[in-house]
Amino acid sequence: MIPIPSGVRVFLATGHTDMRRGMQSLALTVQESLKRDPHAGDLYIFRGRRGDLVKILWHDGLGMSLYAKRLDRGKFIWPSAVAGAVSISAAQMAYMLEGIDWRNPQQSWRPASAG
Repeated sequence: MIPIPSGVRVFLATGHTDMRRGMQSLALTVQESLKRDPHAGDLYIFRGRRGDLVKILWHDGLGMSLYAKRLDRGKFIWPSAVAGAVSISAAQMAYMLEGIDWRNPQQSWRPASAG
């Protein structure tokens, strides 16, 4: 679990990214392609071509962190745009990292009565 402070913005880098890239190369992508400051404290999420691996880039004020997550089954739901970034909430990011469709989360079970 990433210890995300409140107020942190989360951006999905649309399209796919070469997952061989490290934190310096991804930070350069944030700066040049997304036109954002990679050291501003925002989270940037990149997805690989197959769709089952994401990398999260985050600068916490002290240093740059790079997190990776691979799904055993399924793919991460990703926007269809091919360039730029899409902003999502921290709650939507949590859904996405669990393999849930963050665009339209559904409750899997709801009680029918209180007693």
